[in-house]
Amino acid sequence: MNITIHSAFLPHTDRDASLAFYRDLLGFEVRKEVGYNDMYWITVGHPDQPDTSLVLHPPAADPGVTDEERRTITEMMAKGTYAILTLATPDLDATFEKLVAGDADVVQEPTQQPYGIRDCAVRDPAGNLIRINEVP
Repeated sequence: MNITIHSAFLPHTDRDASLAFYRDLLGFEVRKEVGYNDMYWITVGHPDQPDTSLVLHPPAADPGVTDEERRTITEMMAKGTYAILTLATPDLDATFEKLVAGDADVVQEPTQQPYGIRDCAVRDPAGNLIRINEVP
């Protein structure tokens, strides 16, 4: 079987803040943006990975989601427990310094984990946990 990851979805709550984080701070390119009734679906991705995208979407935009479920999603996003993305970089310290300089919400400074990886963690503007692993 020949199968790859084409796109993954991560919720966002503020178009401009999301663009500032993913485009301006992380260096992702904006590949597509679709707006509807003050909601935005923004497709971004690393310029060197044209076949893999991240779609930033409005949380709970599905009409089948109840108001109670929307409140739960909002609460989980605020705590950073709704969605997680793991990125990788060969230079964790330089990446972390850039994030700190860009006022990213730091959750964990670069740390050697007992399970063998070195990583750090920040939250994006919507509260999603972004872990960054150091890779060779």
